[in-house]
Amino acid sequence: MFGHIFFTRIKCLVRDKQLIFWSLIFPIILATLFKLTFANISNGEVFKPIDIAVVSNQFYENDHGFRETMKHVSEDGHGKLFNMVKADEVKADELLKNNKISGYIYLNPEVNLVVKSSGLNQSIIKTFLDNYKESKNNILSITKANPSAGIEGILKDLHVNREYTYEVAPSGGAPNTSLSYFYSLIALACLYGGFLGLKEITDIQADLSKRAARVNMAPVHKMKMFAYGILAALLIQFAEILILLGYLSFVLRVDFGNQLPYILLLSFVGGAAGISIGTMISACIRKGEGIKIGILITVSLISCSLAGMYYAGTKYIIEKKAPFLAYINPATLITDGLYTLYYYNTYERYFLNVAILTVLSIIFCLITYLIIRRQKYASL
Repeated sequence: MFGHIFFTRIKCLVRDKQLIFWSLIFPIILATLFKLTFANISNGEVFKPIDIAVVSNQFYENDHGFRETMKHVSEDGHGKLFNMVKADEVKADELLKNNKISGYIYLNPEVNLVVKSSGLNQSIIKTFLDNYKESKNNILSITKANPSAGIEGILKDLHVNREYTYEVAPSGGAPNTSLSYFYSLIALACLYGGFLGLKEITDIQADLSKRAARVNMAPVHKMKMFAYGILAALLIQFAEILILLGYLSFVLRVDFGNQLPYILLLSFVGGAAGISIGTMISACIRKGEGIKIGILITVSLISCSLAGMYYAGTKYIIEKKAPFLAYINPATLITDGLYTLYYYNTYERYFLNVAILTVLSIIFCLITYLIIRRQKYASL
């Protein structure tokens, strides 16, 4: 009996075109739009070395510390700041007028900067030179108090722009600011599993559909029918999440790191939470299916918006102003779990989110059970 009802419910759910559109096709369409929108967002944030010129005069050639510093920040490799060329003052001025460089530096004997206009690159150059001057003055003060300290040796090893930290993802993925939107999309797909749960409740409420009336006349307990239907919904929901993840990974080339088993577990638990939300809404709202769908869509979109789907900063604002809300919002729990897997090599927060999602699913299912278990019909 279980097999017959289970596969029959699978057929009923798969044949519902509206249901499949919202739970599978719509997230895929939205993912494609996200990819087109954020295709170059990370590339646009990559720093490009600034083109500058340094006037090669006697002051520059005699200032060993400054030459070594400029050489360091212009070398190829991690942390390169400038693309530097050496030229005389006439040539440097010509390059600046033709917009070939953002500015040029000359020593006379102090370090000076010449720019054509203000902008980000010019501000970076000025900040770099100001830091250099400050560091040099500090070293001069040190050598004045302690003449045995060699200023040339200190300046040779002084790299004003040296970085001691850099971004790294322990899971193997490169930092990517657009991932928050794709994570919230996965959360939306999980919550849209609620359409499956909503359908299961509607199909056992005899006063709402003819199909449900026929189901209630069958010689099988209503709660068994519901349980078998939920299992079918879980299978379909997980299959849809797998299709979405495959589309994101292999077609859109979205990098989720190397924690696939944990991602699948979180997706399954998130999908179960979505289905349970759908069942609870359908059981609590004694109206037509259209109204239930509208409420479910509203709840899902609000949940995902609080998780950063429309503005990534929203999630951090919620965590700062109303942290409790972040722990009961299924979309936030799903996105945080994915963040943890991608950026960190610890699993405490991940398993906490999975546990909270599981508890929320149990609570939603319990509420559904308490509502529908005593529903009786005088006639069908």
